Amino acid sequence: MSEFRHLTVPIALPALEVAAFAGNPANLPQWAAGLASGIRSEGGRWLASSPMGAVEVRFVGDVAAGILDHEVTLPSGEKALNQFRILDDGAHSLAIFHLRRSPGVSQEVFEADAAAVQQDLETLRQVLEQGDRKISERS
Repeated sequence: MSEFRHLTVPIALPALEVAAFAGNPANLPQWAAGLASGIRSEGGRWLASSPMGAVEVRFVGDVAAGILDHEVTLPSGEKALNQFRILDDGAHSLAIFHLRRSPGVSQEVFEADAAAVQQDLETLRQVLEQGDRKISERS
């Protein structure tokens, strides 16, 4: 079994609102640092620039149900599934990201990935709780 870590952040908003915002690819640059340079819709696909070239980001879960799993396709064609859930707790919610350590990834790189994901979750919380959203969750 591979090593994994669950990274979490509580958010003082209902799960439906959090999922609608976080599950909209157009909103990713507001809270996901790796996509801060932008993401664009092209031919029905969401593409982001990366040092490797364009990567595709595609949500594959039921966003309305809080399942924000997303598949990232690298320029090489390799795909990675990121499992991400928004759990309902009445007026609040809990964002949970399941981070797996891929074979060949050093402990140092895994720790850096975990820190980056945790920071993204904290940014998501800040953006939502402070009302700093620039794009409507209905976009």
